[in-house]
Amino acid sequence: MKELPLIEPRTIGKQEFEDPQSVIAAVQDIYSGSVRFLCRHLEDALAGRQPAGRYRAYYPEISITTTRHSRVDSRLAYGFVVAPGTYATTLTRPRLFGRYLHQQVSLLLRNHGAPITVGVSGKPIPVHFAVGSYLSLEDASDFGDGPAAMDRSPGFSDKPEHDDDSFPLRDYFDVPDLATISDEIINCTADVSGLDVKPLAPFSAQRVDYSLARLSHYTSTDPVHFQNHVLFTNYQFYVDEFVRFSREAVGKDSGYSALVLPGNRIVTDPGDARTFDGSIPQPQMPAYHLKRANASGISLVNIGVGPSNAKTATDHIAVLRPRAWLMLGHCAGLRSSQNIGDYVLAHAYVREDHVLDADLPVWVPVPALAEVQIALESAVEEVTELPGFEFKRVMRTGTVATIDNRNWELRHVSGPVQRLSQSRAIALDMESATVAANGFRFRVPYGTLLCVSDKPLHGELKLPGMATAFYQRQVNQHLKIGIRAMEIIREMPLERLHSRKLRSFDETAFL
Repeated sequence: MKELPLIEPRTIGKQEFEDPQSVIAAVQDIYSGSVRFLCRHLEDALAGRQPAGRYRAYYPEISITTTRHSRVDSRLAYGFVVAPGTYATTLTRPRLFGRYLHQQVSLLLRNHGAPITVGVSGKPIPVHFAVGSYLSLEDASDFGDGPAAMDRSPGFSDKPEHDDDSFPLRDYFDVPDLATISDEIINCTADVSGLDVKPLAPFSAQRVDYSLARLSHYTSTDPVHFQNHVLFTNYQFYVDEFVRFSREAVGKDSGYSALVLPGNRIVTDPGDARTFDGSIPQPQMPAYHLKRANASGISLVNIGVGPSNAKTATDHIAVLRPRAWLMLGHCAGLRSSQNIGDYVLAHAYVREDHVLDADLPVWVPVPALAEVQIALESAVEEVTELPGFEFKRVMRTGTVATIDNRNWELRHVSGPVQRLSQSRAIALDMESATVAANGFRFRVPYGTLLCVSDKPLHGELKLPGMATAFYQRQVNQHLKIGIRAMEIIREMPLERLHSRKLRSFDETAFL
């Protein structure tokens, strides 16, 4: 069969800029032009007009070239390249990442005094990602695994007007290519020593787009609503309390402007009783967003039970480059001296979740981060109103074990109990070490504050009546502690929060 001609949008040559606003504007021009080109031709094809060739548009790219080592403020953990050379990255969704890009580009310009070059990369934009939130493709069987649960845009049709329902999309447009999407840069496994152009950012544009699409699918909210401070929980009770708290906070002097529910339902009226949009399928990991100016609010994601969900959620939220994420959930207390309702502040982790073994070997330590630990301790003391040493009555600091076997206690004689004792663990759950380890892996500050809900090794199991009383008494306080900790973290300078302990030897300049 004759090869189709390649049809591309007109592009301008590379340009150099010395201010971040011009860099971002140029990136936006390239990106929006590429997206409009692909969507226009996709609309024509879906309407039944025969494509004239293979349509291809490209991600924008920025680069910087330095010729000498720069003397950089030694307190900084990011914002500079480690050696002379050329560094580049592809970019996507510049409006969504505007503040992040402005910060990273500003630091590069300040630390190196070299211009930033903006141009068109050689990396095609998959049409699924170009369409993004403007078109839902899941109804067309031959479109592959397109973004689900997204808003429709007038002018686009779900199905092509062809006799054959199987429209050969990949014959005329680029589709996601998993062979080009990887975490080698962020995992520190990429060999960049011999490259003429080295990576400038931890994620490529297509890796970011992949995660943005997955986030929309799993959480039923558009990534634009995610805030910079993310709470994870493993119980619906925390969601109910978060929605109640958010309704009371919106519209008052709190600074919070809106609550976004799954399905992108925006609540600005404190009297609005909605908790979930019943017209959409229940998402696997529903997300709720208490919005504040400059994305400085708080998002809560109910990841449910298990390390697989914890990894999935953090794998994708990481591309948004949040300031911090915390795990708030229930755990099994492992010490006889603990009481139901006590808090556990993790300062170390035993990782028996296994889901990250290929990305972050178990021999890699996952350290506690002082800034996050102090914020959590301060929040516990403030919310419980137990001063100084007194709040130690309700909180223990120690090692948390995360395991992938929900019924681990049934094998307590020959199973993990001996290892838990040797590790000095004081609590066990199924998510915390995964969330923390992925925070370490993705350079996102992390922390864990759990609440003891049962003590299976000591005969105190979760029984229906006891559980109800526990939830009523403790969930409200626990969530308030998490929210207060995030408010404390919000006031910290970013360069203090993102410390060098999260950075490897040869890091990308971008955070």
